Amino acid sequence: MRTVRGWFQDTAGGLPRTFWYLWAGTLINRLGSFVLIFLAIYLTQERGFSASQAGLVIGLWGAGGAVGTTIGGTLTDRWGRRPTLLAAHVGAAGMMVALGLARPLWAVAVGALLLGAFAEAARPAFGAMMVDVVPDKDRLRAFSLNYWAINLGFACAAVLAGFAAQGSYLLLFLVNATTTLATALIIFTKVGETRGPVTVLPVKGMPAPAGALRTILADRVFLGFVALNLLAALVFLQHISMLPIAMGDSGLSPATYGSVIALNGVLIVVGQLFVPRLIKGRSRSHVLALAALVMGAGFGLTAFADTVWLYGLTVLIWTVGEMLNSPSNATLIAELSPAALRGRYQGVFSLSWQLAGAAAPILGGLVREHAGNSVLWLGCAGIGVVAAVAHLISGPARERRAVALRGVGTPVAPVTVTTSPAPEAAEAAAIAPAEPVRTGSASTPRRSRPEAGGYGTGRNR
Repeated sequence: MRTVRGWFQDTAGGLPRTFWYLWAGTLINRLGSFVLIFLAIYLTQERGFSASQAGLVIGLWGAGGAVGTTIGGTLTDRWGRRPTLLAAHVGAAGMMVALGLARPLWAVAVGALLLGAFAEAARPAFGAMMVDVVPDKDRLRAFSLNYWAINLGFACAAVLAGFAAQGSYLLLFLVNATTTLATALIIFTKVGETRGPVTVLPVKGMPAPAGALRTILADRVFLGFVALNLLAALVFLQHISMLPIAMGDSGLSPATYGSVIALNGVLIVVGQLFVPRLIKGRSRSHVLALAALVMGAGFGLTAFADTVWLYGLTVLIWTVGEMLNSPSNATLIAELSPAALRGRYQGVFSLSWQLAGAAAPILGGLVREHAGNSVLWLGCAGIGVVAAVAHLISGPARERRAVALRGVGTPVAPVTVTTSPAPEAAEAAAIAPAEPVRTGSASTPRRSRPEAGGYGTGRNR
């Protein structure tokens, strides 16, 4: 009993109360995250669109997400984490219903584009708030717990959606919209703003602040990390677009696809709580390289799958890679983000997922149509090898940057309720470039604050 109690305390103890409100919001949202799981099947089997048209629609979802994460990152830093989350969730719920009711291809395409923009605008705010509230030493646990909730909800949603789709696809959209609104309600009633004033101090190896976009574009270490995540995402997101189509070609039903893909969530729910202890103290570059290899191998083996159990085996393999990749990615991006630009750094990182969301179904469809199913999946394995080698090469520079940013010790003042600035002052602050701020208390200790989070409708990690 003491061993179990000690394990539970090490895994979940000591995190802020607001974290648990948002953890619950994540779980509720993901329990109803039906739409993206079955969008490819809905478009091809229910609506009669071709595979290329379905790939276009899913790609537009990703393109909208790219716009959403960019805008969301800016709003997160300038407007605030909490209002950005609320606006994104309410907008996503409305567009979810609109997409379910859309009939012509153009209306479905526009609906997917706008839904992607609203849904993914929440991600930068979520990432920034997680970093805001959780102390450095607890971030791996916090991100792993949130990731665990995502996949617990996803595992249940995949199975439930498979059966719900047999009755009415519109029900999928309505339930997804309802859970998104429920998450917004939790944020509105339980979660406070976490953004506070920060001090910008010079960091060795980073460009001096000269405007957010120029600072990020000049940060080659960070952009290299984003590029590697883009490669991984191009492989990983094939499970949403091309995998259901491949299983359909093998004569398997949508409900079977739901059950097989649910194995991903089940394995993560069972094993993810043990991953932080497994990888703690190990080189993150080595962990990310191994994750890329395992994920590539799992998708590569899909080339030889034609039965339920073989498809299930491939899902279990690439899920292990995903489990290693996600918490390492989350903690590393937190450490590579300067406090003053945290939302925008999170937005640019999320942008890699959205670019992959737009490109993966289109590229996957083109490769599958012109080169064949086997080339598509073996190509995923090749990308995994390339990403693994690149992680090993670029890892030391990332760790040096993370150490430098930790050494700055940016102080953060406690959050207090304040009135909004005058419109003129707000406008001036919005258009002004980032400037170094000098204070007389650079050694003030950093203080943790209540956490908030954001939840997109996809499974982008």
